[in-house]
Amino acid sequence: MITLDSFKVLKKLSVKHIHIEPKKVKAAYCVEKFTGETASFELIYSFEHAYFSKKNPEDVNLTSMMLAQVALNYGLFFETIQFDGLYDKTDRQFIKDMMENTSREILTNKLLIKNEFLKPPFDSLEAEKRERYTQANLIFTNTRFDSLKLSYEKTETDPNKFAIMSSGGKDSLLTYGIIKEIGEPYPIFINEAGRHWFTAVNSHRYFKQTEPNTEKPWCNSDRLYNWMLKQFPFIKENYASIRADIYPIRLWTVAVFLFGVLPVVRKKGIGNVLIGDEYDTTIRGNLGGISHYSALYDQSKYFDNAMTRYYRMKGWKLYQFSLLRSLSELLIMKVLIKRYPELQKQQVSCHAAHEVDGRMFPCGKCEKCRRIIGMVKSLDEDPEKCGYNETQIKNGLANLSSKSVKQIGSDAAHLYFRLLDKNLVERNEFTLKVAKEHPEIMKLRFDQERSNLEDLPKYIRKPLFDILTLYSDGAVKRINNKWVDIEINDHFLNDTKYKLDA
Repeated sequence: MITLDSFKVLKKLSVKHIHIEPKKVKAAYCVEKFTGETASFELIYSFEHAYFSKKNPEDVNLTSMMLAQVALNYGLFFETIQFDGLYDKTDRQFIKDMMENTSREILTNKLLIKNEFLKPPFDSLEAEKRERYTQANLIFTNTRFDSLKLSYEKTETDPNKFAIMSSGGKDSLLTYGIIKEIGEPYPIFINEAGRHWFTAVNSHRYFKQTEPNTEKPWCNSDRLYNWMLKQFPFIKENYASIRADIYPIRLWTVAVFLFGVLPVVRKKGIGNVLIGDEYDTTIRGNLGGISHYSALYDQSKYFDNAMTRYYRMKGWKLYQFSLLRSLSELLIMKVLIKRYPELQKQQVSCHAAHEVDGRMFPCGKCEKCRRIIGMVKSLDEDPEKCGYNETQIKNGLANLSSKSVKQIGSDAAHLYFRLLDKNLVERNEFTLKVAKEHPEIMKLRFDQERSNLEDLPKYIRKPLFDILTLYSDGAVKRINNKWVDIEINDHFLNDTKYKLDA
């Protein structure tokens, strides 16, 4: 019988041998098996400018945290995980808490669901409630930097400076467009070694020509993820050839990029880190009595709030949030394409993008592509502006007539309502069943769970909503499970105090 204990298949993971250069940091990920065999892989971050000194305790501390993040995915699978670096009490507690959360997320969203990457009998695990899901014993050591002492001096920041986690998708492009109007943007493209970079190529080249604050760190985390899969006996050997919409195991990924952005943020005195997450990325779920965040924790408001608390405990006046949590995906598309058409031309929302004459183009076949095509057409705009050709647009709309999209129910229903209303998809049993008008989708939505003013610093609220209200059909607030129309005025914007100001 397979239990969670069956997944504790490796003896020890060590994150050690931290090496620091002005423009590059790295560490070894060393795996020890119960047989005594060992293997290792080097995780690397590199930067365009000098951000590190091995004699600076704060640089070493941040480096230690950067290089530890990938390991937070593996708390279920090792007997022991050792972090060798310069960590303080706040860092250690953060790693323990986030690893426990990630272990629960991986259990509920990778191991207890249908997962094509799992070998039998590991695909027959049943839910079992536990007080603690991380199976590894965590050890923190400091064998290289024991002479360095952290000062805990407060790090001053400029609230008018905004680092934008940039990817080439609509969310980060819209975030940049808004901040360019109301603040000082720093678009930061963290470049993986793999094909994920293809989505960012067009927008990065555009920003390099037009925005002097553009930065591009690089890391090889995707190679480390793949190397680690080879160490697990419960993952199919042919995992690389399996086509699926999920990663085999990992779910703590945004933080791997985020910590790679923080050296730039700290050196430049930036006061805000913006991640482009919309209304439907904060989701609570329950599986077999085990609560979880539907595999979206590191895209949720809870992650942003946890990171802001972490920064504050480290003496760093830095806010992390999204400008877009009150917006549906369709409303995001509308604001981007109507107000910032030049930015929208750089959009690539496809993880199977390909190159033609030096420019990246979407595949036009995947779920994400048909969703983008559908949204753009429902707004009476042309998908050719972001790289789709006439055949892809025709096929995308045809596929929408029989295949669903990955949006929460109300958002998908309203998209199909608009597509039917404009005769863009077939009127058949599937589309008629899915389609339903939800006028709140094109409004700014506020509720306690997903979109709350308390998650936005006061200084960003008015300039942000001065722009967004121009393109929305009003605003609503969730009261007693119903959407109630509200007015966004000065009283509303100042009525709620940001929880983390203190």
